[in-house]
Amino acid sequence: METMPDEKIVSRGKEFFTSISGEAPSIFNKGWWTGKVMDWAMKNEDFKVQLFRFVDVFPYLNTSESLSRHIREYFAEGGDVPAVLKWGAGKAGIGGKLTAMLMEKTIRSNIENMGRQFIIGQNAKEAVKSIAKLRKDGFAFTVDLLGEATVNEEEADAYRDGYLEVLDALAREQDKWSPLKGPGPDTDTDWGCTPRVNVSIKPSALYSQAKPVDIEGSVQGIMKRLVPVYRKVVEMNGFLCIDMEALKYKEMTLELYRRLRSEPEFRHYPHLSIVLQAYLRESEKDLADLLHWARTEKLPIAIRLVKGAYWDAETVIAKQNGWDIPVWVHKPQSDMCFERMARTILENSDICYFACGSHNIRTIAATMETARQLGVPETRYEFQVLYGMAEPVRKGLLNVAGRVRLYCPYGELIPGMAYLVRRLLENTANESFLRQSFADGTDMERLLENPELTLQRELAARPAPVEPSGTGGIPPFRNDPMIDFTIPEQRAAFPRAIAEVRAAAGGTVPLFIGGKEVFTQDTMPTTNPADPDEKLADVCQAGIAEIDAAIEAAGRAFLIWRDVSPEDRANYLFKAADAARRSAYRLSAWQILEVGKQWDQAYHDVGEGIDFMEYYAREMLRLGRPRRMGRAPGEHNHLFYQPKGIAAVISPWNFPFAISIGMASAAIVTGNPVIYKPSGIAARIGYNLTEVFREAGLPDGVFNYCPGRSSVMGDYLVEHPAINMICFTGSMEVGLRIQEKAAVVQPGQHHCKRVIAEMGGKNAIIIDDDADLDEAVLQVIYSAFGFQGQKCSACSRVIVLDPIYDRFVKRLVEACNDLKIGPAEDPANYMGPLADASLQKNVGRYIEIAREEGTILVSRDDIPARGCYVPLTVVADITPDSRIAQEEIFGPVLGVMRASTFEEALEIANGTRFALTGGVFSRSPEHLEKARKEFRVGNLYLNKGSTGALVERQAFGGFKLSGVGSKTGGPDYLLQFMDPRVVTENTMRRGFTPIEEDDDWIV
Repeated sequence: METMPDEKIVSRGKEFFTSISGEAPSIFNKGWWTGKVMDWAMKNEDFKVQLFRFVDVFPYLNTSESLSRHIREYFAEGGDVPAVLKWGAGKAGIGGKLTAMLMEKTIRSNIENMGRQFIIGQNAKEAVKSIAKLRKDGFAFTVDLLGEATVNEEEADAYRDGYLEVLDALAREQDKWSPLKGPGPDTDTDWGCTPRVNVSIKPSALYSQAKPVDIEGSVQGIMKRLVPVYRKVVEMNGFLCIDMEALKYKEMTLELYRRLRSEPEFRHYPHLSIVLQAYLRESEKDLADLLHWARTEKLPIAIRLVKGAYWDAETVIAKQNGWDIPVWVHKPQSDMCFERMARTILENSDICYFACGSHNIRTIAATMETARQLGVPETRYEFQVLYGMAEPVRKGLLNVAGRVRLYCPYGELIPGMAYLVRRLLENTANESFLRQSFADGTDMERLLENPELTLQRELAARPAPVEPSGTGGIPPFRNDPMIDFTIPEQRAAFPRAIAEVRAAAGGTVPLFIGGKEVFTQDTMPTTNPADPDEKLADVCQAGIAEIDAAIEAAGRAFLIWRDVSPEDRANYLFKAADAARRSAYRLSAWQILEVGKQWDQAYHDVGEGIDFMEYYAREMLRLGRPRRMGRAPGEHNHLFYQPKGIAAVISPWNFPFAISIGMASAAIVTGNPVIYKPSGIAARIGYNLTEVFREAGLPDGVFNYCPGRSSVMGDYLVEHPAINMICFTGSMEVGLRIQEKAAVVQPGQHHCKRVIAEMGGKNAIIIDDDADLDEAVLQVIYSAFGFQGQKCSACSRVIVLDPIYDRFVKRLVEACNDLKIGPAEDPANYMGPLADASLQKNVGRYIEIAREEGTILVSRDDIPARGCYVPLTVVADITPDSRIAQEEIFGPVLGVMRASTFEEALEIANGTRFALTGGVFSRSPEHLEKARKEFRVGNLYLNKGSTGALVERQAFGGFKLSGVGSKTGGPDYLLQFMDPRVVTENTMRRGFTPIEEDDDWIV
């Protein structure tokens, strides 16, 4: 591909800079309040963070008291704060309360004006008026309605209706506007080539259930509301641009564009464009595919090319989830990609209209010179910049190119602030072209430098990354990557794995004792809770005789296994983790079918099991080395650990792989053979552990799979004198019974049994009066109804402060009414069946109690008639001491409670006998700090849902009646499986003491 000589681009760029000499965007104009504050923010990173967070929460601060408190919380403690904010942060300020009130009024006015600076109007009337003025100044426009965060279908309807409203307003006015003159023939179009009315739309806002795991369902849901909008655009001879948003929506957006563009009703109409983002590594391939499709379909298309607005978020999300970073990690790479893509689009100008969206003068100059080199008609491309963000650039562009379109957001202030914060973050970043040009005064030559040279210089200046070291030559622990449904291959793997498991289902699953399969006459069927007629297997049940055989096999194995080196034991776990990783989709499919887990829930359960094995193996390497205690001369003191003995692992059905293999692998790696009793509801999944450990080559007798009826062998196993420890996860009632039984020393027993019991929770999430409801509503729903609320960490109470109660509840109720319910194997369904008919019956009783104790806000009776389904239920007006507020339900029942103050909310949240998880959604630094200290739960999540703890990062476990023992997946967990010993050696011999140095093997 021929390239443009760089000197021409630089020359063009210098002419551009000369034409705007002395001007600065209002955001950097120090003569205005915004400019002064932004200047301060760019000099002080801590203040910048606080400022943007404050701007984000500002629309929720509807009272003087709330505004004053947040100003104090965000800015009072900072030493380097602009005076206008510091004065407002004082409790009284200069001149007392009156001065403080005046400063608060000033700050409110200035921040509102800051927001309005980037928005053309808060309603259609204001928008149309602003647009008319822009057109008089020679600028075209595209209107973007703010408020893309829709959490329910009512809000999606409102978003669609907002576009229809503004289109009606534009239709009434467009004939009053004279067409903008340009290179094309004089027509009623702008520049002789493009409609006067242009709107941009965020597709995800048109369907609240859009998600990458369900591309087809998402596209259909969006199309339902997009078609009426586009039909209106076509009727008024307008132009529609489909915006590109976060990466998770990219595939559905591209498919949406292709489908709408080729719809028979609209094939004749060319004025439909899509946005591509140059910061995405895949965008060049997406562009090539789109151009190929256009030529194959013989349909002209249009593309707006931008750098991208979600770089930070995409990078952080990828790192959190263990994914490859999808964006270019160095800004010059995005600039280089933009120039390559711009050339490709211009080379295909016969079939693709180009909108160059950038404030970067180097990028603009490169586009102009490339178009000139290729002989692209000026009617085939235009330039676009953001309204209110780059005034000098847009003026210079108008002078040089004559075809400038402003991207004009309009709408209410609350969604407008989210947009504003994104814009401020972009344009105050160190790499921002606008900042470098108009605030930092970066040299012109540097600003116009070829991005390839910039990249080489940056890479040469960066030190080589240093990888953290692990233990014993083993790389440091990293969580297994989460499932990424933006990757088609990962989505396609699930139906294949489900079909594979179905094909293998049936038959009889044996016990596994002492390395041998054992069949029994007593079997128990396990079925699909979405279709109880679908039997997955008959599982052999262990009785007293089989438990005795397992204890004997484990006892024999213990005599050898306890002396196997920690390194060798750890290697078995590494091999088992690899085996599980290779079979992750198959293991997930068993959970989808046997307990009704959704695709992501099942996969993450398997991933957590892999994490447990990887983490505990490394922990054993750490703990397995004897440790020197003290430094007194003349003696050596070494502390080391030995295994306790045989461990009975009694696991739950709700995390049937992760918790099971977590408890089992902790026991195994510390030298303790395991007798594993899975829940009868998930017994076939329990056999997956046998398969994984056999593939890893674990010695006979170290792991023994013994499913059985609790009424037959449960107490016998717990009370057996040869059992040294019991690891249990399940209900409080059963956990307390196990502790009681284990406390009794049986005849022939020579040890105290250690019980590790993770039990129930009655978890609460507090919604503060300044919470971000876009996040809070969705996170509460996921925490309450993910896997049908069948998690010990699930949110069962949401405590909402009075000022925000009505807004939160309205959005929550509408969102709950829109969730899809059905079999978990269909990824469109948000919620599936309960795992078993007995659970269905129990939760049904609690739903009746909810009707008696409170006011039912949501009762989703539109559930499948077959299967173990119960209505998704939301109940309000319950008291703190009601059964719904106090008892663990373990199903999709959410209680909504009011609190007048944050302190009262904490009191309600703490007011149960459980202390497992909790959450707080707040943007008040003081309230978040108070929650850290006073919300007394084992795992507290701030501005995050209450489920989904990750090994190491969020070591899991509670106290009170939520359990006993150290946190799973944490640094203390393995200590519970071992007894510490200390050996002291006197090194003095007849008064001679050797000079001592620490041995290499001593930590």
